[in-house]
Amino acid sequence: MVEKHITISAAGGTWVVRAQGAVIAESSNALKLYEGSADPVIYFPREDIGMIFLEDSDQTSHCPHKGDATYFHIEGKSGRIENAGWSYVTPKEEVSRIAGHIAFYEDKATVEQL
Repeated sequence: MVEKHITISAAGGTWVVRAQGAVIAESSNALKLYEGSADPVIYFPREDIGMIFLEDSDQTSHCPHKGDATYFHIEGKSGRIENAGWSYVTPKEEVSRIAGHIAFYEDKATVEQL
């Protein structure tokens, strides 16, 4: 039996993203993605994110398990936080649940469960 490298589940409860004193996202529909032995990553539905705070970045990356990622800067009152979030717009079929979601680097924004 081959063990799945990635598992996705409902994150449960309400999750928020804060940066520079602003709430960037708040959701009770977030997803929790586990990849290998890494800490889980919380993915927020775009409709629960204040997209006015985000600006598209030119940065991209490729994950062999998830696909091609695009990145976002957070535009806050204290300035820009470069490449603070990422999204897989058209992820691989195995992780299609994260389509339409954005995750944030926890060293660039605070991601926490309320």
